[in-house]
Amino acid sequence: MFRATCGPRTIGQTCEPSGRERTVNQQEQRGQAGGPTIEQLLALHSIGGSEGPQWSPNGDTLAFVSSLAGAPELWSIDVESGRLRRLSVGLGGVGHLVTFMPRWSPTGEYIAVVSARSGSDELWLWPADGGPLRQLTRLSARIEAYSWAPDGGSIVFSGNRNGRFDLWRVTVPDGTTTQLTNDPCYEVYPSVAPDGRVVYVRLNERWTDHDVILMGPDGSEPHVILQDTDFFDYHYGRSFGSPLISPDGASFLFRSQRSGWINIWEAPLSGGGPARSIANATADQSDAAWSPDGRAIAYIENHNGTLELRVVPANGGPSRRLVVPEPFGVCSAPAWSPDGTKIAYLYTTPTCPADIWLVDVATGARRQLTDSMLGGQFAQRLVVPEKVRYQSFDGLSIAAYLYRPQNRSAGERFPGIVWVHGGPTSQYYDTPQPAVQFFVSQGYVVLLPNIRGSSGYGRAFEELNDRDWGHGDLLDVVAGVEFLKTLPDVDVDNFGITGTSYGGIMTMAATVWAPPGVFKAAIACSGYGNFENMHAEEELRHVKLLQHEFGDLPAAVDIYRRCSPIHSVANAHIPCFVLHGEGRYPGSNSGREFALALERNYKPVWYKTYPNETYYVASPANVHRQWLDMLAFFDMHLKGIAHALPDGVRPLTHLSGVLGSGARVGSAGGSGGTTPPRDVAN
Repeated sequence: MFRATCGPRTIGQTCEPSGRERTVNQQEQRGQAGGPTIEQLLALHSIGGSEGPQWSPNGDTLAFVSSLAGAPELWSIDVESGRLRRLSVGLGGVGHLVTFMPRWSPTGEYIAVVSARSGSDELWLWPADGGPLRQLTRLSARIEAYSWAPDGGSIVFSGNRNGRFDLWRVTVPDGTTTQLTNDPCYEVYPSVAPDGRVVYVRLNERWTDHDVILMGPDGSEPHVILQDTDFFDYHYGRSFGSPLISPDGASFLFRSQRSGWINIWEAPLSGGGPARSIANATADQSDAAWSPDGRAIAYIENHNGTLELRVVPANGGPSRRLVVPEPFGVCSAPAWSPDGTKIAYLYTTPTCPADIWLVDVATGARRQLTDSMLGGQFAQRLVVPEKVRYQSFDGLSIAAYLYRPQNRSAGERFPGIVWVHGGPTSQYYDTPQPAVQFFVSQGYVVLLPNIRGSSGYGRAFEELNDRDWGHGDLLDVVAGVEFLKTLPDVDVDNFGITGTSYGGIMTMAATVWAPPGVFKAAIACSGYGNFENMHAEEELRHVKLLQHEFGDLPAAVDIYRRCSPIHSVANAHIPCFVLHGEGRYPGSNSGREFALALERNYKPVWYKTYPNETYYVASPANVHRQWLDMLAFFDMHLKGIAHALPDGVRPLTHLSGVLGSGARVGSAGGSGGTTPPRDVAN
């Protein structure tokens, strides 16, 4: 095990410069006085859910899925009184990558919702008369998206019953199901037009091109009405989304990256006519919604992680900023009231989970309907980040969020952590970061950079790390450390790096490729260090991502290997903690493989898995344990504070010579619900 020079210690002790041990006081053990507790941070959940509220046809209530009662259920809120009412009992969960998608029927008789309570994802109906949930489909297949027919008599949905996504129609309420399409390519995200015809999206084999297709209600006469190219869709259609048909059925909206930014465009439903940007901007746009009369379009626009709610006339003209977060905030999922006078939307900030709000379209007056924040003055215990920019090695400007401990004393300095986001085609937004708040409360300065390859800054920025993972993007991370060194409250000698998924990849890359002396500790959460193996073992969307970013195997094998940290573990020079979940699909052997490679090369490494998880740790109990484990590792290497070795962690040191058949190293074990040690080898 990697140890400080003063030798083994227990929690509550640290080293003086002379090597003498001293007792850590209560504030040092517990973090800053007045900061949030780990239990409070884990209790921060959105009452309004994450998918957005849905208006009832009469405009009196909004429906949404929330875990307010401890498990996901359908709820409604009265828009005048704010009264909450639980609608469903035993809704259950949904499968991997599937969402609930609650939608009122046009007649107001039902709310349709996706649930896996029968063992697979199916459409269910909640009857407005208060009856129990009723199963509608029985295909035992994943449902990706759906659309009600205007008369409420059927639903068109995309499902993978035959091993690919096709379109189906199910009649309401008897559940008779008919297949409408049958193409080798994915056919997803349907919308039903006012006249009953169906518009949907067909992806090409590489998930980069989208054909928008119009067909009859029975699937007859399908024909392409628009082609959009070179827009990689990691979630097999979700980035492009459903074509949004205008109330008069004359045109539809879609997302495209053809301008170099993801903007919203309009095209005629008849096909053949030119498409136009509804509000051309050097910013990404999303979440478009037609007003009921078709005269206006609401949408979200992203400016450096701040997401504004805007409205633009449907016939052209400048857009209007209806909700401008000040100074931070994220608007999402706008939904027009049936009379077109109000818009319901979700709103969150770095210090508050998402809540449901209403805004008057004419006056801009806003009203909060739900309140997810803990009581008292808890919000004041959370750190409000600063938005900063710094220059990378080649002059590229990198935007970042900077979190600094509150109540800093004059001359006090804190170790720094660079926390890299997942993706890489993703970004940090003005949203809560509970894990970051925990580490800031424990006396760390944390930087969250949107490094090259991040979304939200235009296509050119997004493509800067293509075929270069772990190199140019890692240098952006290193430049973040240099930025932190310029701050008066940062300990310039002690920096760590962490992140999950792609952030875990960057952490593994830093372990082997960062210049010596930049980092003193690295925690790779659910990362991938060998992209050839990742291509072989991971689910299809990850394979498509690798093909898009690196190229096809075997032709691009040199790129895969150049970007894979595992091939350079002999150069590792940073103590590394590798951790991930296990026990549920989807899983991965990548973390175990990387930890073992480090150990075989006599590198200092901790390794731990968390049970009953996918590869990513998500359950509150395991997240609680994970944060404490990470704190123990960072405290040891960045502050010289030795904690007791966390349950289930075994340091791997000089065991390579005995790692043969049956050897057991570094796996989860001990108390607290962890599993016994087991083989690390493949």
